Amino acid sequence: MYNNIVEYQPTLPRRRAYIERNREEGHNRLWKDYFSAEPTYPPHYFRRRFRMNRALFTGIVNRLSNEIPYFQHRRDAVGRYGLYPLQKCTASIHMLAYGCAGDMVDEYLRMGETTALLCLEKFTQEIIHLYGEEYLRRPTPEDLQRLLDIREVRGFPGMIGSIDCMHWEWKYCPHSWKGQYCRGSGKPTIVLEAVAPQDLWIWHAFFGPPGTLNDINVLDRSPIFDDILQGRAPRVEFIVNGHKYHRAYYLTDGIYPKWPTFIQSISIPQGPKAELFAERQEAARKDVERAFGVLQARFAIVRNPALLWDKEKISNIIRACIILHNMIVEDERDGYTQFDTSIFVEGETNRSPEVDFSFSTNMPTNLGNMLAIRSELRDQRIHERLKTDLIENLFAKFGHQQS
Repeated sequence: MYNNIVEYQPTLPRRRAYIERNREEGHNRLWKDYFSAEPTYPPHYFRRRFRMNRALFTGIVNRLSNEIPYFQHRRDAVGRYGLYPLQKCTASIHMLAYGCAGDMVDEYLRMGETTALLCLEKFTQEIIHLYGEEYLRRPTPEDLQRLLDIREVRGFPGMIGSIDCMHWEWKYCPHSWKGQYCRGSGKPTIVLEAVAPQDLWIWHAFFGPPGTLNDINVLDRSPIFDDILQGRAPRVEFIVNGHKYHRAYYLTDGIYPKWPTFIQSISIPQGPKAELFAERQEAARKDVERAFGVLQARFAIVRNPALLWDKEKISNIIRACIILHNMIVEDERDGYTQFDTSIFVEGETNRSPEVDFSFSTNMPTNLGNMLAIRSELRDQRIHERLKTDLIENLFAKFGHQQS
């Protein structure tokens, strides 16, 4: 009995080991390397490692530090200053850009793993909160007119982008959910539906459907046509081959339905007109594929399997990456644009697609209007006529270039 009493000693909870990382040294090194008047690394090194120009990154850091308490430089409970906003934002960007673990930023930024993961969570939440309304918005009438002008130069008047889906592997998907998230490869994935034009700005992003769904099933759940059905979308009018149309359309692959809002390629083209249309349509449809490729090349965390358990946090990561991607596109778009839309000046008649700026998007809707618009969006006869007119328009515009 005595021996049992002596041997039984309740174990006390272990305290977390404290490591003095000298966080001030990490900030000073980061400042000298990239943000001082004469930084160690030139601007193109910053652009490659931070995925954006320094002015854009410092603007994000300043806004976060001014509006979000977590990113402000404050004292802790013992009166010592905590991590600097630059350290928190740099750790988050590096984890998004390189897809690395939280422990990888410790040696350079002097930041613990749990702190780095918390920074990533807060960073993605606040990027969505501060910039989501502007950089995940629907196209405004001015945006639509610019998109339509570029598409007319490429031979597709009335087209506002291409639509497709991408699968992101979810490594730590719960076992009870794997049946609905696993596709043919046997690995669970989450679907992202997106719309992107030639400049790679992602206008529409719908993330969350399980990986077992194909593009048509995702389209049934997608809110892409909600604004049109509810009368909030700007009215677009354009003329192709002498016929007038009132709805813009997207370029898609063959799985999408034959609706007036979707134009597919020709799988087995017969004749020079069909061959030219198939070539031009497949080239223009690759815009959304290029957007997916650039997004994954910019942020390796999207290219690698998702390592989080919480689906909401995974959704915040990909939405934040899309917002940062659009901010980079806006900042650098003028440097690589290939189309001059200055010829479509106001008042001239050489512009075919027009956005009705006088159309009110605040019109009240009712069930009858929605059913009529839904029937028009699915009219297969309009789809066939539009596709035939586009084939004739492309051949009239570019047919002389065929050998």
